[in-house]
Amino acid sequence: MAAPKKSVFAVLAAALLVAVGGWVGVDLTGGSSEGSGGSEVSGAGSSEVSGLVSGSSDEVGVSGLDVCPVDTLPYEADPVIEDILSGGPYAYPGEDGGHFGNYEDVLPDERNSYYRSYTVDTPGLNHRGAKRIVVGGGTEEDPEVWYYSDDHYESFCEIPDAED
Repeated sequence: MAAPKKSVFAVLAAALLVAVGGWVGVDLTGGSSEGSGGSEVSGAGSSEVSGLVSGSSDEVGVSGLDVCPVDTLPYEADPVIEDILSGGPYAYPGEDGGHFGNYEDVLPDERNSYYRSYTVDTPGLNHRGAKRIVVGGGTEEDPEVWYYSDDHYESFCEIPDAED
């Protein structure tokens, strides 16, 4: 009788883990979501992220991070890029455009006020999720550098063509 209780517990624990992971925007099932490829994005000093960015290249950007052209990002990134280039309005006022401290030290070292963060929506979630675009330098409407994270700043890729 002990074996069935243990297996029921394991199944319930796994289901809870997947549910909590889905709530925070992490795919713990090992599959990829519809419309995304199976490519991985990795950041300096971090583990690889399972496949939310489709088609990211093997190219390395100026920052030393992998390159992810705009056409490899989720389609929900497009309006965020447009909002940044036009100076807003942003989907999450008070959050989007706010200071990003780079406390994870994944992005290149810059002065404290250099980076700004913007939310990329994740369909099906009732909260902001984990996807972000982080820009740095320049002006609000013309940043010098662009990065994407699909795992809440654990890793990044460099967006070389956001302003094209």
